[in-house]
Amino acid sequence: MDEKESGKRNNTRYTNRELSWLLFNKRVLGEARDKQIPLFERLKFLSITASNMDEFFMVRVASLKDIVNAGYTKPDISGMKPQEQLRRVNEATHELVNLQYSTYKRSLVPLLLQNGLRIVENHEDLTAKEAAYVDRYFMENVYPVLTPMAVDSSRPFPLIRNKSLNLGALVRKKEGEDEEDELEFATVQVPSVLPRIVPLKVENVTERSVILLEEIIERNIRKLFLNYNIVCVHPFRIMRNADLTIDEDEAEDLLKEIEKQLKKRQWGQAIRLEVESGIDKRLLSLLSEELSIEAEDIYHIDGPLDLTFLMKMYGMDGFDHLKESGYASPQPIPELAADCDIFEKIREGDILLHHPYHTFLPVIDFIKQSAKDPAVLAIKQTLYRVSGNSPIIAALAQAAENGKQVSVLVELKARFDEENNIVWAKMLEKAGCHVIYGLVGLKTHSKITLVVRQEEDGIRRYVHLGTGNYNDATAKLYTDIGLFTCREKIGEDATAVFNMLSGYSEPRTWNKLSLAPLWLKDRFLYLIAREMRYAKEGRPARIMAKMNSLCDKDIIDALYEAGEAGVQIELLIRGICSLKARVPGMSENIGVRSIVGNFLEHSRIFYFENGGDYEVYCGSADWMPRNLERRVEILFPVERPQLKERLLHILEGGFKDTVKAHVMQADGSYEKVDKRGKIIYNSQMEFTLEAVRDLEEVKKAADDRVFIPETHHE
Repeated sequence: MDEKESGKRNNTRYTNRELSWLLFNKRVLGEARDKQIPLFERLKFLSITASNMDEFFMVRVASLKDIVNAGYTKPDISGMKPQEQLRRVNEATHELVNLQYSTYKRSLVPLLLQNGLRIVENHEDLTAKEAAYVDRYFMENVYPVLTPMAVDSSRPFPLIRNKSLNLGALVRKKEGEDEEDELEFATVQVPSVLPRIVPLKVENVTERSVILLEEIIERNIRKLFLNYNIVCVHPFRIMRNADLTIDEDEAEDLLKEIEKQLKKRQWGQAIRLEVESGIDKRLLSLLSEELSIEAEDIYHIDGPLDLTFLMKMYGMDGFDHLKESGYASPQPIPELAADCDIFEKIREGDILLHHPYHTFLPVIDFIKQSAKDPAVLAIKQTLYRVSGNSPIIAALAQAAENGKQVSVLVELKARFDEENNIVWAKMLEKAGCHVIYGLVGLKTHSKITLVVRQEEDGIRRYVHLGTGNYNDATAKLYTDIGLFTCREKIGEDATAVFNMLSGYSEPRTWNKLSLAPLWLKDRFLYLIAREMRYAKEGRPARIMAKMNSLCDKDIIDALYEAGEAGVQIELLIRGICSLKARVPGMSENIGVRSIVGNFLEHSRIFYFENGGDYEVYCGSADWMPRNLERRVEILFPVERPQLKERLLHILEGGFKDTVKAHVMQADGSYEKVDKRGKIIYNSQMEFTLEAVRDLEEVKKAADDRVFIPETHHE
């Protein structure tokens, strides 16, 4: 088969990962456009689409541009060459941005006004009282912070920081009133240290009004360039290549090399320029030339640049009635009452946590109790992303100061968390922890904690395994699974994991855990093939899987083959999915759903029917080449019957969802579930209510328990 024919065949079997991601962001945008969702929740979703798009450009588009510039022409999984991918991505992103701003301008802003919040979009629309307040606010709060910069023969074009919002102006010296006099460029950065949303506090006005900081600066920009006449002024924003390029083999000190690369991130190649629609052509020409931006990478925005400010607006007081209600705060898990001995509870049986419906506190308490417990000899943990003021970091440092052996693998290459992780790594080292910086060429993405404890009957190992990061902040927003266990075979495997990460050795065999990059992909392919064999034998054969992304070609091909053999396959995939579902003759037995809801779906759960004796696994890995081939990941089985049933319930709840689920069609598009004739079922809301009910039932059972005194017989 020649390259052209192969490309055509691939195009019918797989979806390009970048275009699939854009479809995901369009699903998020769909939540912002859904009139059934409370208004302020819609603001939040629109903000998320903007934040998502920023990261997509800084990493994925930047990477594509690097590939094209390097002259690389090999087609991707869908058969598209890099240049074609870049063209299609550009078309799709322009379309998506237009839809974002249509949603903002035509739908959300008028609805906000109807509900008592006016956004002054143009400073010229201010009333006289408002204008006076804004000018006073500028002089008292904004003016002292600003650094206006002019460009002339002695002052070169300034460095514009990545993602910063700026005002660009064309100015002319006052003494030269002739229009033939040369125009000069001037700019000022909108300071991120000041609130971007400024309430207009005007007496005797009941309506709440706000104005954006850039409008205040634009109104007063003449005060920054007193010797110039302002010809035009417009906001602009640039996106730079933020993908770190680190040659670990050449880097003598990985920590220092990453610190050096982080400084470059702010000044990488400009890959996207956002400008106000109607910008003066002369100013646009100057910006695009100085920043070396092509026309297709310029986005003309009809509205305020950088919609992430809407997340701050979501936090404004007085609008709770326009936000989602019914979601309870994370609940205590019934098995782990407050102040219990967590080690005793784990010895009684494995414990499953389902975040954010269950609180993350037991994981924190596990580390805190281990740090203080005299019987604990050692704590070992992998850290990928942690919160800004992490209680886990503090507990690990305390454990080391208490004389325990503490080993922590801190992944310095966790994208956009590198700087944060460097700070924690240095702090842990100072406290006496042994800090490992991962393996050369691999990211350590696994989530595992091992606590070694001296007990009456000998050494016992307690293990926590998870699908999400040890981050107490995101644990309130991301759906994830955690497992506490002290099963001997998992404890042995956990020790082997840390020995491997610290460079000691690789075990010849594993008891229960499967690790990437050496064994995990083969394990998944074996489990899929086993289901296919059972289907051919006429035995029960079914696969259900929940993850963030699916784009590994080998896994997709194995699923296609299993589906054709009769295996019923249902997939819950939040983001990228290169597999095509329900295509006649190829994937008729494969269904794909994506849930976009109040929480970010992040857990990875894998169910295999196994001829009627079903198995359930959880892990840190998606079905992507990077997870299966270039990262350290862990897959762990959940074997306690009650916990297996709970995971099955979680999967089936996702497939029952009729409110937040989007179903992939045969053409690769997604549609929300047609609710007509169906029970209304919001899986995230139901899991919230279940967590509350479970705790109430345990409390009621405890209250109803009657003490019966012991009867003594002579």
